[in-house]
Amino acid sequence: MSTLETIRTFIAIPLPHELTDQLGQVQKQLRRSAPDCVRWVAPSKIHLTIYFLGDVLTDRIDPIREALTVVARNLQPFDFEVSGLGAFPNPHRARVLWVGIKDPTSWLGLLQDAVAEAMAHLGFQRETRKFSPHLTLGRVKRGTSAGELRELGAIIETTQVGILGTVTVEELILFQSTLKPGGAEYSPLGHFELRSP
Repeated sequence: MSTLETIRTFIAIPLPHELTDQLGQVQKQLRRSAPDCVRWVAPSKIHLTIYFLGDVLTDRIDPIREALTVVARNLQPFDFEVSGLGAFPNPHRARVLWVGIKDPTSWLGLLQDAVAEAMAHLGFQRETRKFSPHLTLGRVKRGTSAGELRELGAIIETTQVGILGTVTVEELILFQSTLKPGGAEYSPLGHFELRSP
């Protein structure tokens, strides 16, 4: 009997090229002064993750697609704003560097909640952490010294990142993530258009 394959998947909102170019400029600015302890994400691979599914059996992909079709059909396109710089868990113990997202209409929160609800119906566990939308610029390497973390924290706190742009959300994408020596590669498994009038 053949065993079913698993694939690593997540649900995300794609970003326009103009914005990923701007995020690349922010990375360049940070790189000039930051210590060499950050693995930067290629700007073309930056997206807004709505729900990380992890390793999923291939026979579950079709039900996920069907659920996302229903979610998208019941939501209308909306905008969010991209601005500000920060780090998780905080600038002085940075593990992840990010650019922030402002969701003035709260539609982004509603979308994420609808996706999480749909995935829960398919047996995926809901995140216990509150949804905190952000765009990951880079991750701090393991073994980074306390001195480098202090230096990085000071740079994060003093670097001003204004409004980089407004994103109009018109679709969700179900992505497959394949880990390769040069980093993860993402390929779409489905596009789901927001359609509500």
